[in-house]
Amino acid sequence: MTRHTTHSSAAAPAGGFNSLRLFTFLLYGGLAIFGSYFPIFLHEEGFSKTEIGWLLAIGPFLSIFANPFWGYMSDRIGNIRRVLLILLLSNIIIVQFLFHTTIYGLLFACTAIFYLFQTPLFSQSNSLILTSIDGTKHKFGAFRMFGSLGWALTAALAGSLFNVLGVGALSYVYALLLTLALLAAMALPRPAGGLQPRIGPAGASVQKTADKQAGSGSLKAVLLSPVFMTFVLLGVLISVPNGINNAFVSLYITDLGGDKSAVGLSIFMSSIFEIVIFLLFDRFLRRKVSSMLLGLTIVGVLYTLRWLLMSIATEPWQVIAIQALHCVTFGGYFYIGTQLTAMLVPPALRTTGQSIYTLTWSSISGTVAGFLGGTLYDRLGPSMVYAWGSLCAFIGAIGFALLTWLVIRSQAKLSSGLDQELSSSS
Repeated sequence: MTRHTTHSSAAAPAGGFNSLRLFTFLLYGGLAIFGSYFPIFLHEEGFSKTEIGWLLAIGPFLSIFANPFWGYMSDRIGNIRRVLLILLLSNIIIVQFLFHTTIYGLLFACTAIFYLFQTPLFSQSNSLILTSIDGTKHKFGAFRMFGSLGWALTAALAGSLFNVLGVGALSYVYALLLTLALLAAMALPRPAGGLQPRIGPAGASVQKTADKQAGSGSLKAVLLSPVFMTFVLLGVLISVPNGINNAFVSLYITDLGGDKSAVGLSIFMSSIFEIVIFLLFDRFLRRKVSSMLLGLTIVGVLYTLRWLLMSIATEPWQVIAIQALHCVTFGGYFYIGTQLTAMLVPPALRTTGQSIYTLTWSSISGTVAGFLGGTLYDRLGPSMVYAWGSLCAFIGAIGFALLTWLVIRSQAKLSSGLDQELSSSS
């Protein structure tokens, strides 16, 4: 009799998983240097921080539509690998126009088009990892840590490289890394059955019916889920200050007297210890909604401390040291949020759920961070910007604490009700 067979990724050779590790390393390395050095490039081109903020904001704003669209396309065709190849190739081509445009209006348009294809790379790569390891002994953190490693090492080396070549070489370095990532993606095993595990013939009709139900009603159920929607809304409060920091920390370091190597070192410090964090979460984090929400509460408290320390920094080395907290704060929020989303969202809509989650810490927060962060930086200075961020993180931490308490209380009531039913039946 046929039972559940192994998921397509489970049957993949070890080389397939090695290609996935290499792909994650190269992809995050490219995204790291672009996000870190693009603001410096714009600043050296003579744009103000307000103008830079608007350029950094328009992309994430449009990605509010791009993330769900590409997530829907992945779910519809059942082939994340193919979607990733389209996104990577588009990035490689468009970035050349982006860095060779000096007229602000044209640069604004090119930036918008570029982000339509770049921002979905995060959620799509996460879904690729989750889908590839589904039904295997592999864990998410063991693959995602290669992204952190690529982010840290590439950015650190790029700082010294740009000190010699100039930050204008960013477009070529970025295109090279994504070309290598594209080649690694082409070596990934071709998915045999989309996001769903294979089932025997006896379950085919049941699975088909479930797919139809998922496509028609599950998305509405996800959007109406109070726990999931409260989680993503609180995530905006946590993520906006982080988005401002991502957009302007490189300029903050240069304003304090640091060079591009100092910027690279700060990125290295912010990412290298994520590897340890992911491994620890893989080992010790309990796969319970209440436990994960409690973890997000702790992350919110640490974010509050981080932005408070940034608001009183006066030297580049202080900013570099404080950036080490990024490993625990964003690393914790990213890991727990990704796993929590996978628990709260039906498997048939996993990519769509990850895209919605990515909206909170990338698209929506990036839009607010760009529009608001640049203006506040110009008018109030970085110290007040980070003080404001500390307040937002504190409010978010309180919100996650209340949500944790509500979930625990709801679970206790459900458990008590079941106990009473069992007692009465006996």
